[in-house]
Amino acid sequence: MNALLQLARPVAVEAGLSEIVEALRRATIAQDSDQALGVLPSREALARVVAELRAVFFPLHFGPRGLTEEGLSYYIGRTLDSVLAELREQMRLGLAFADENRQKSSATTIAEGASAVASFARRLPEVRRLLGTDVQAAFAGDPAARSPDEAIFCYPGLTAMLHHRIAHELHALGIPLIPRIVSELAHATTGIDIHPGAHIGESFFIDHGTGVVIGETTVIGARVRLYQGVTLGARSLPKDEQGRCIKNQPRHPIVEDDVVIYAGATILGRVTIGRGATIGGNVWVTHHVEPGARVTQGQPLRPSFESGAGI
Repeated sequence: MNALLQLARPVAVEAGLSEIVEALRRATIAQDSDQALGVLPSREALARVVAELRAVFFPLHFGPRGLTEEGLSYYIGRTLDSVLAELREQMRLGLAFADENRQKSSATTIAEGASAVASFARRLPEVRRLLGTDVQAAFAGDPAARSPDEAIFCYPGLTAMLHHRIAHELHALGIPLIPRIVSELAHATTGIDIHPGAHIGESFFIDHGTGVVIGETTVIGARVRLYQGVTLGARSLPKDEQGRCIKNQPRHPIVEDDVVIYAGATILGRVTIGRGATIGGNVWVTHHVEPGARVTQGQPLRPSFESGAGI
């Protein structure tokens, strides 16, 4: 019995709880805690924002049971009013976090957040339209889908795209940090990693989805379909004279309309996959692909287009 009680004693007590706490405090202070203290946006609040926006976009699927046509406007309006108020506060925190030198007043960040939320709200009908095309693409592109409703409820690719369509609008407004949090919430849930800066056209479908990576400067056209494990990444980053990576440079692929990219394919660099091309499974592509071409394993890929590969 004494041996069992000894084993049950907290490890922290044995090591000295006060010393552990002090070491953790010093580690926190060493990482610019003054910038983050009290002004970091909340992941939990942003998860609620996305969930409520999902219900605004698809109220008959994610709204309250028994919602009638007469009650639709009331429900959408009430929910949207709540979600925009929460988003306004999170934007204020995000803008304050980005203001490293605290040069802006609280009133300024509040005003900037309110303006950004108003701009974001005006884009919501277009976001809903794009999501509608994604739903139809999922239903049409997967013979296992029995209805668009099944795709809305069950498909991880649509979950990832709902997060991305929201995050991309926030990214376009120049909102710091929050778009990445929104995209990473989907990444953690679905295994699909889409940077909020990526431009993705309508009727986009990711089938199965796990392991898909889409980089920041990727441009994807309309009616494109990807399968699991596809990477649209960068080959390398150019460096300045001091050897530091130069950011904000186009470095990811351009995928034109009506392209299909099968499972495990990796496409790297600022290359163009021409309209209607098909990229087979587990293919490694670092050169341009002509419109309508088919690239499969075992087929040597030669550079095409006059411009060469590029990054």
